[in-house]
Amino acid sequence: MRTIASCVEEILVAQPFLEEALSRSIINYSALAEELQRPISVMLHKPVKSGAIMMALRRYNPPKDLGNSLRLKRVLKNLGDITVRSNLSDFTFQNSPTLIDSHTKILEQVGNKSNIFYAFTRGIQESTIIISSSEKSKISTSFSDEKQIGLQENLSAISISLPAENSKITGLYYQIFKRLAWEGIALYEVVSTTNEFTILVEDYLVDKAFSVIKKLKS
Repeated sequence: MRTIASCVEEILVAQPFLEEALSRSIINYSALAEELQRPISVMLHKPVKSGAIMMALRRYNPPKDLGNSLRLKRVLKNLGDITVRSNLSDFTFQNSPTLIDSHTKILEQVGNKSNIFYAFTRGIQESTIIISSSEKSKISTSFSDEKQIGLQENLSAISISLPAENSKITGLYYQIFKRLAWEGIALYEVVSTTNEFTILVEDYLVDKAFSVIKKLKS
């Protein structure tokens, strides 16, 4: 059976920015209760008083690690090198029985070029190749028999070296995504390995995104 408390929790979990602001006591409970009065009344199919909602808000316990974990703060301060690569192109192809053969062809051509940015991600239905734009003609040739779904140029990559314990820290990626979202920075692509995290943004956003990520360490 739904209660006011469960409705409040459902709304806050769906809006992490709001949840964090509540956990940091920077939201006016009365004003928020008034704002939530109508949606919660709809969820419960009956009128709800704002006072009851405010009581539920005050009793709500956000996740313990949300925004104030000492381990999380330590990891953010210990983020490693931040590397920026520009002039990139993002190709998306539909998966096929021959796609790996096409991938092999391009690897043979760019595998020994240390100055080339190259990333390959295979999904269930499609695969993406991110590569230095200087090599895009090689992609067109090597994948000429594949069905191309998309192409985006004028992209930049920001790669961040992560501490070895990053996989044990709750909320690390949330903090990165949250800061970028607060600044209105849309991510075109995300690529990660065990100890490295790369975001792809349009060129005009790269300086702003770099500044946001650098501030994570302070």
